[in-house]
Parts: sequence; C-alpha cells; structure tokens
Amino acid sequence: MAAMTETAPQTYAAQGADARRRPRPRVWRGAVLALAGAYFLLPLIASFVFTVHVPGQGITFEAYTRLLGAEGFTESLLLSLGLAAATIALCLLLAVPALIAVRIGSPRLRPVVEVMCTLPLVVPPIALVTGITTVLRWGPEHLSRTPLYQTFLAVQNEKFPVVLVLAYTVLALPFVHRSLDAGLRAVDVPTLVEAARSCGASWPHVVLRVLLPNLRASLAGAAFLTLALVLGEFTIASLLGFRPFAVWIVSVSGAQARMSVAVSILSLLVTWLLLLALSRAGTTASTAAAAPATSRKEP
Repeated sequence: MAAMTETAPQTYAAQGADARRRPRPRVWRGAVLALAGAYFLLPLIASFVFTVHVPGQGITFEAYTRLLGAEGFTESLLLSLGLAAATIALCLLLAVPALIAVRIGSPRLRPVVEVMCTLPLVVPPIALVTGITTVLRWGPEHLSRTPLYQTFLAVQNEKFPVVLVLAYTVLALPFVHRSLDAGLRAVDVPTLVEAARSCGASWPHVVLRVLLPNLRASLAGAAFLTLALVLGEFTIASLLGFRPFAVWIVSVSGAQARMSVAVSILSLLVTWLLLLALSRAGTTASTAAAAPATSRKEP
C-alpha cells in the first residue's frame, strides 16, 4: 500500500513534466501562414478589384454579367471540356491496363514504364508542338493518294481537334502515372487478383469490379490533374491554330481586359472547388473502406 501511495505522486509529477515539455504553438507559425495566405490571396483580391472597379463609374459587375453573352465564350469552354473528357478517357485507357499488367505480371518493367511516362516532363511543349506541326505538314504531301490523307484532315477538324487530345494525353501521362502508381502501391493487387480469379472471375470482371473500386481516389486525382492541364494549356493549341478556352482568354484580353481577368478568376475558383470536392471524395472513400475493417475488430 505504501508503495502505491509513493508511486502515484511520482506518476502525476511525470505527467505534469510531459505536459510542460509539449511544444506550444509559436508566433512564427502564424506569421508564416499569414505570409503564405497573403501571397496567394492578394493577387486574387487585386484582380477582383480590377474587374469590379471602373474609374469614373465606381463598382460594377458588368464584366461578370457579360460573360455568358461574350462571343466565343460558350464555344471555347465547351471545346475545352470536351477535349478534357476525351483526354481523361484516353489517358486512363492507356495507363490503367499497362500499370496493372506491370504490377501483376512484370514488376521488372516498372522502371521502364515509369521512364516512358515521365519523359514528357523533359521535352518542352514548344518542341512537342514543332514535331506535331512537322508531321501534319509531311502527311498530306506524301499520303495524298492513300486513305490516311483523310485521317490527317480529320484529326485537325476545328470543331473537335483530335490532334490536341493526342498532344494533351502525352503531356498528362506523367501526372496520371504518378497518381495511379501511388494508388496501386497502396493496394495488395496480387492478392486481390488471385482471390477473384480463384472465385472464377474473368479478367474484365477483376479489373472493373475488384481493382477499379479500390483505385477511385487515384482515378479521381488523375482525372482532376488532366482537367486542370487541359483547361490551362495555351502553347500547343495556340501554335496549332485552335481556339480552346485558354486561347480565347488571351485573345479577349487585348480588347476586353476586365472580362478576361473575370474569366480567369472564375476558372480558378471552379478549379479550387473541384479540388475540394476531390479531397472530400477521397477522404470519404478512405473512411468507408476503413469502416468494415474496424467493425471486424474484436472488442
């Protein structure tokens, strides 16, 4: 009994010493966060003030109200969204089967696939568009008497330029690869495949019903990064002579500066909202996946 009474004060004293040793929030942390917030928010605030304040007229939201009726706004936005959807689909169709096959059957080829997917980061977009332009000029001259001549003309259709989808797919591969590779590393793919195959599931069923549901967060991340890249890409589309959303913003900025800044602010806000929705979806999916495992634990 005496030993217990002697130990109790010592325990409380040790707990008090540990509490005193805990790091307390410091002022410099708040200062760093304030500087970071000012770095990101001040340009946005200044841009917003530029769009709503007209010298001699005061505060007006005309730049935002005229967006929907602006010439080329709807067409360019729909074109960029269509290009983004096609690019996302093509990237996932190329990357998902390749990475799953490497993960299951040929782990030694993983460095080779990684180098091939990250190679577009080394090649500047101006060099890529120069090569594309050379090929597009060479094709009609040498293939005018073959069926491929119509193919070269079809991929350059201004209503939906497939050549931009191909170029954006190359640019987006590094980001898609990183996102999917991180998701596949977090999942025990061989065990899932073996269990599904032992139950008689076919390979399409394994990929669509077993693996893809476990990669929802990675697929959403890859889709979001690809969408952001397509909506903001300017160099390739401008040099090839097409007019998606980013090119339209630059073309409008010369005559209607306030409207172009207003469009940029709205597109940035939409991108942030998509990012928040993606983060929320990933957190919800992780919580839902962890809940069954927690419920199976014994008390």
